[in-house]
Amino acid sequence: MLPLTNEMLMVFAILAYTILMFVTEVIRIDVAALLILVMLGLSGLVPDTHLFDGFASNAVIAIIAVMILGAGLDRTGVMTAVANVILKIGGKTETTVMPIVSTTVGGISGFMQNVGATALFLPVMSKISSAAELPISRLLMPMGFCAILGGTVTMVGSSPLILLNDLIETSNRSLPPGAETMPSFDLFSTTPIGLALLTSGVLYFLLIGRFLLPKDKAVNHVNNHKSDSYFRDNYGIDKTITEMIVNKDSPLVGKMIYELEFDPHIPNIVALFSENESTISPPRTRFIWNGAVLGVMGSKQQIEDFAEEFNLTTLPKLKHFKLDFNPSISGTSEAVVVPGSRYLGVKLSEFHFRKEYAITILAVSRNNRIYTGEAMYDLELQLGDTFIIHGRWTDQMGLGRSRNVALVSDVPAEPQRPQKIPFALLFFSLSIFLVIFTDLKLSLSLLTGAIGMVVFGVLNMDEAYRAVSWKTVFLLACLIPLGYAMEHTGAAAWIAQNVIYHLGNVPQIIYQLAIAVLATLFSLVMSNVGATVLLVPLAINIALETGGNPVVYALIVAISTSNAFILPTHQVSALIMGPGGYSVGDFIKVGSLMTLIFLAVSLPMINWLF
Repeated sequence: MLPLTNEMLMVFAILAYTILMFVTEVIRIDVAALLILVMLGLSGLVPDTHLFDGFASNAVIAIIAVMILGAGLDRTGVMTAVANVILKIGGKTETTVMPIVSTTVGGISGFMQNVGATALFLPVMSKISSAAELPISRLLMPMGFCAILGGTVTMVGSSPLILLNDLIETSNRSLPPGAETMPSFDLFSTTPIGLALLTSGVLYFLLIGRFLLPKDKAVNHVNNHKSDSYFRDNYGIDKTITEMIVNKDSPLVGKMIYELEFDPHIPNIVALFSENESTISPPRTRFIWNGAVLGVMGSKQQIEDFAEEFNLTTLPKLKHFKLDFNPSISGTSEAVVVPGSRYLGVKLSEFHFRKEYAITILAVSRNNRIYTGEAMYDLELQLGDTFIIHGRWTDQMGLGRSRNVALVSDVPAEPQRPQKIPFALLFFSLSIFLVIFTDLKLSLSLLTGAIGMVVFGVLNMDEAYRAVSWKTVFLLACLIPLGYAMEHTGAAAWIAQNVIYHLGNVPQIIYQLAIAVLATLFSLVMSNVGATVLLVPLAINIALETGGNPVVYALIVAISTSNAFILPTHQVSALIMGPGGYSVGDFIKVGSLMTLIFLAVSLPMINWLF
């Protein structure tokens, strides 16, 4: 048995800190990852020459390129075309629409990040839900689960698989004498496994899972402008807009907009006409003067009470804002907070949506609870929170382009670049061709297609920068050195020896099952990237000690970190939770059996292939 050294203890301390930070999220996980990087450097566990290798790693560059490629496909309208095909061949029944949607998203997730594919398909799912007259809650969870499963179809579908070859390369440098060098994986090495998992997921929802999904009979009718009854029934928001004149002796004179935002009994002020200027979603710091005209959104009773309390004159119909509130120009929709959003962990009151985007936040929905007024502004935002927003469609698209939220409603989009579809498909296909048929590194192959899209105008460079989730990039780059430290200090080997000792002399499948379960549990409480970095060196050491195939063990970790269905902690699950109206109990009920099916399918398939 290896002796426990001071260096190992330091690595275990940093590892414990990593798990604690990722589970509790006391601080942002990318900040926690940066602290890990600094601690590894200051402690001398990772030499300066290797400390920043993660930022230039094949995995990190590949993930950046994949995000840009996905944004290019979205910008040209390829995703919308996919939705139209699904509607054409899928019919309007749940048993036909669900497998087609799930298979499509799962297939796309094999070639781009599953979180990105899910975010792209949220508005697509709203359109399909409306056209097929199906509750979106019956579609989003199958789509989300199959997006996660689809990430295992190729080596670029999920961050753990992109990272795997780099981790194997690192482990090869520290193999014991006489051990054979582990080969890396090709793009389609995992395809049979991924297809088997995706097929099992689709069959699960067709045969069993659909009976476990929420039995919501209501249909979310979604079109370019959702109906008044939809927002009233689901969020308690009356979309009626009324013009009101501020009289000379009104208590509102001299007040700023923000002074009225915290009272849930006061209707939302969505427009202001003052000094011959009309403003939609006026900034919170704008003053209200005598003679100003307010555009307010609220129920008839709210407006009557507001007019009486503040001495306002209600106009019978829209005059100053007639053009501004034309349904083709402005309206109400929904947006979901996505991974990497700068809103995560920060109170809503600290942001100025009116000033920055000309958008009014009417309410925030979380776990089927609606927050308005002061409670809304005091809310510390989380992944999957749903904003109910009002403003011009072009401004709402601007908010969506910020990559901090995903627009869920089918918002009338600004003109896309359909004329660039040939270039988008050409350079996407070129990247895949280079990955399959050449010996170029994955990062270079994917980056070739990404830069091609930029050069030929599919995206401009600013759009390419916005397409990248820099939080994910820093998280991955900062965690790679932790795997290096675990390898080179012997910490991974020490854990492996202790695991072997406690398990005793058991068949290889038991060791593999233990690794798969451990990876599953880790993925439920921390990022799948972090779980992969921590467990791959451990799994390789266990394989070497027991006479197993280290490549198989490493692959089991990278595949099993996608087995995250029981809790909505996976980024995909957190993303669909709000729009689908799901509770944690829904995930436990539907995800528990999916987890067992995942283990039952993945382990035999991996052993059969390798």
